[in-house]
Amino acid sequence: MESLSETSPMITTPLRDIPGSYGIPFFQPIKDRLEYFYGTGGPDGFFQSRVQKYNSTVFRTNMPPGPFISTDPKVIVLLDAKSFPILFDVSKVEKKDLFTGTYMPSTNLTGGYRILSYLDPSEPRHAQLKNLLFFMLKSSSNRIIPRFETTYTELFQGLETELAENGKVAFNDVGEQAAFRFLGRAYFDSNPEETKLEKNAPTLIGTWLLFNLGPILDAGLPSFLQELVFHTFRLPAFLIKSSYQKLYDYIESVASPVVKQAEALGIPKEEALHNILFAVCFNSFGGMKVLFPNTLKWIALAGENVHTQLAQEIRGAITSYGDGKLTMAAMEQMPLMKSVVYESLRIEPPVQFQYGKAKSDFTIESHEATFEVKEGEMLFGYQPFATKDPKVFDRPEEFVPDRFVGEGEGLLKYVLWSNGPETESTTVGNKQCAGKDFVVMITRLFVVELFRRYDTFDAEVDGAAVTLTSLKRASF
Repeated sequence: MESLSETSPMITTPLRDIPGSYGIPFFQPIKDRLEYFYGTGGPDGFFQSRVQKYNSTVFRTNMPPGPFISTDPKVIVLLDAKSFPILFDVSKVEKKDLFTGTYMPSTNLTGGYRILSYLDPSEPRHAQLKNLLFFMLKSSSNRIIPRFETTYTELFQGLETELAENGKVAFNDVGEQAAFRFLGRAYFDSNPEETKLEKNAPTLIGTWLLFNLGPILDAGLPSFLQELVFHTFRLPAFLIKSSYQKLYDYIESVASPVVKQAEALGIPKEEALHNILFAVCFNSFGGMKVLFPNTLKWIALAGENVHTQLAQEIRGAITSYGDGKLTMAAMEQMPLMKSVVYESLRIEPPVQFQYGKAKSDFTIESHEATFEVKEGEMLFGYQPFATKDPKVFDRPEEFVPDRFVGEGEGLLKYVLWSNGPETESTTVGNKQCAGKDFVVMITRLFVVELFRRYDTFDAEVDGAAVTLTSLKRASF
């Protein structure tokens, strides 16, 4: 297994012009968009074909959506583990309004406010809002484990019942219900299903997310319809105003302690509520919506032998270090479980894209060459390539459950899902996910609860959809 040397201020690779071109304005961006979504292999094929064409993991191209949504689709693409981290260096790149890339969704989708995710750390409100999220996370810390145990016991009981009745059970939809129920209980000590929201939150959030991300999503529609509806013009925000208001009303009804802290930090109540909503519904729920099925899928594919090892490790640690109860101390004694979570985040990161605009002229290095970047140029990183860099990871396309056990922990600096290396901490001065540690913790809890309850399980996988076909209850 090969690892990279620490970045050196000395240029150690030959200087090369960045290959690729942006083509004829308007026409080439549309051509690139069509190839990106509908060409052979989708986005992965789009990038791989250019790596082969230019013999470089750094090159120029246009990124969707392009005309008429994005005014400037031109980017410099970074696809390897050596060049990618420049996107985290806020001394060199600006992050203002780049959360979704070369376009920014209308602020009418977020109450008229530029939300924290779209702020650069240099903007005064960034530190205030990030501190607010740190407060929300810290104030919920004592509720996370017990509320997770309660919520996912309910989930698994329901799955078992439906499995017994039908012989199989789809995980994703009921998993989303459980995810939002847990978030309400953990963050606000409130079960959203016992409020006016009832069980409607995942549907409301899903529609809102589509309006935010539609220009860069493949919704699975026929290409002509998808291009017309999502990729060429913005969906008007007024169409989901009432749906968004229901989410806002729920947050307002349960988030009083967080709002009080916001006002102490100098953040007006309404702006705070829209940011809390975004953090809960977009960042937290949106992440769980992708990450939990992905994790379940990869563990299912790993097979019964891995399941047995996880069950033995998890139950043994709870007995030895938690006196039969799940504790943080017990979870720290589960190296295979922790590695499985990191490997899930590595092989299929829940956030695929990172953007940054060069603040000045500088150079970046790939493994093979050095490139000059000019002030104002947009840098784009496609994370699934960077975290499967074959010069860093052995068998990069394989899910290796114990990859990060023992000496493998040294590779954690190349796990980049959180807009920063896993080995670094989120601060008010960077753009690393405020809930980085929260996301890792709840994904660990998901794996723990799964193998506290079951020896093994089987599942059918169809893209992002996971259908459970058997669950073998714990026998030891």
